[in-house]
Amino acid sequence: MESVTATYGEVETRALKAYTKLMRAAESVTARVSRIITSAQLTVSQFGVLEVLYHKGALCQRDIASKILKSTGNITMVIDNLEKRGLVRRERTAEDRRYFTIHLTNEGRSVIAEVFPQVMSAIIGEMTILQESEQEELGRLCRQLGLREQSSAEE
Repeated sequence: MESVTATYGEVETRALKAYTKLMRAAESVTARVSRIITSAQLTVSQFGVLEVLYHKGALCQRDIASKILKSTGNITMVIDNLEKRGLVRRERTAEDRRYFTIHLTNEGRSVIAEVFPQVMSAIIGEMTILQESEQEELGRLCRQLGLREQSSAEE
């Protein structure tokens, strides 16, 4: 079997290399940080839901999905599983009974209050490889990439 080596121009090669490095770094850091999350018997999505409720207060499923970048269908399953564990509860809104507001239970608040500082510490540990100015620049660049779709829509 003959191997095929594709060749690309400078623009394509630079973009592909940057993208590959971004994804490898993100996957690597996420894998190390998520060990803490899984040791608490949570998935990354479950942690995300608990964390957003912990910091933002009760929210509807659509807002939770938007904040943690998941589909509303996926969030329904995640919340179902958190509810079965007694970590969140659904409450119908009085204005529109079709919608539920998701609240942390006391147990859910206790779990996230214990796990979040550990995750935050791990994230800080991961970021210490970069100087403060590099962390700020990385944040700026990632935000710029993340908002690309939004800025394209505005043009």
